[in-house]
Amino acid sequence: MLREFQPCVYIIASKRNGTLYIGVTSDLVARIHQHREGQVEGFSRQYGIHRLVWFEQHATMENAIQREKRLKKWNREWKLRLIEEGNPRWRDLAGGFGFEPLD
Repeated sequence: MLREFQPCVYIIASKRNGTLYIGVTSDLVARIHQHREGQVEGFSRQYGIHRLVWFEQHATMENAIQREKRLKKWNREWKLRLIEEGNPRWRDLAGGFGFEPLD
């Protein structure tokens, strides 16, 4: 179970194989809400990226930030493989946190 303040790296997508955004947060539930409501300015809002397709918890924020930086350097194929290893149907994982899943 995700603690309220648990450092996480996450990937959101516009759709299956669509535009990806990689981020880091200490409060994934709040960050999902911010993305869904368009409160996070920049890339994710501009491209309508709202579907949580992957996340990973970390013991410290430093570890999470380090992982986020590594993932951002990965090529797209590796990122898609990472998502599909744990979420082959690209389900919206935000449903597990009480959000209405996106189709």
